[in-house]
Amino acid sequence: MLLDTASLYFRAYFGVPESVKAPDGTPVNAVRGLLDFIGRLVQDHRPDDLVACMDADWRPQWRVELIPSYKAHRVAEETAAGPDVEETPDTLAPQVPIIEAALDAFGIARVGVAGYEADDVIGTLTAGATGPVDIVTGDRDLYQLVDDGRQRRVLYPLKGVGTLQVADGEWLRAKYGVDGPGYADLALLRGDPSDGLPGVPGIGEKTAAKLLEAYGDLAGIVAAAADPKSKLTPTQRRRLEEARPYLAVAPKVVRVATDVPLPDFDPALPAEPAEPELLDALARRWGLGGAVARLRTALLA
Repeated sequence: MLLDTASLYFRAYFGVPESVKAPDGTPVNAVRGLLDFIGRLVQDHRPDDLVACMDADWRPQWRVELIPSYKAHRVAEETAAGPDVEETPDTLAPQVPIIEAALDAFGIARVGVAGYEADDVIGTLTAGATGPVDIVTGDRDLYQLVDDGRQRRVLYPLKGVGTLQVADGEWLRAKYGVDGPGYADLALLRGDPSDGLPGVPGIGEKTAAKLLEAYGDLAGIVAAAADPKSKLTPTQRRRLEEARPYLAVAPKVVRVATDVPLPDFDPALPAEPAEPELLDALARRWGLGGAVARLRTALLA
């Protein structure tokens, strides 16, 4: 089980009232919500391995060089020496170090790699896994990793983690008309304002799905645009030709990396906390007793 950690703690932040605070008044709604998310996931799915994948760089420069608008609207502060600062709610950013400390004290593997997003860590771990993989994320971009043949699916939270949409190949085809790899092509054709991806003007989700059904993949669509005998409409042909520079670089931006140089780590789900005394201290300081106890119970079950 691979967690898109930032996606989940953002959801926890907005799903748990900000009135949930530590004894000193610091909001800990994202911390408590995430720990409860993980506890419920462990309880319901009993994964052998669990990895909290982290955004060491939420907006990698190599993606920005290809598409400068990539996540540009979410930059709060540009940084010359490292990743730009992402715009996040004032009361969420201070909770991230607490989340990291709690995961470490539990002994839950936490993996982030400089220059890459959590999606890329997830893509690399998924590519190398020898057994079934469940990816837990609120980010539809990771639908591209769905693969029924290799038992790769996405668990997408609809309401907390008690209600999860199980996105497998059958569901993807019914919902979007594409398979996992086809979803990346669909996304880059359609565009995604939340990621600053312009897409191809005039080609929305339904048209993109129809083009992919007709021509197989992005390469087939680009070839059809250059072929005067293809059945593309004149407007579609013109728009695709005008978007050719974007279409040449978009796949590398949209598709997750599968060759991230990962550090050595133990992905095994712990049966008990790695540092129980530190965990108890964190629970007392930040008022996390209930969430910590529930996750502890789930690990022991």
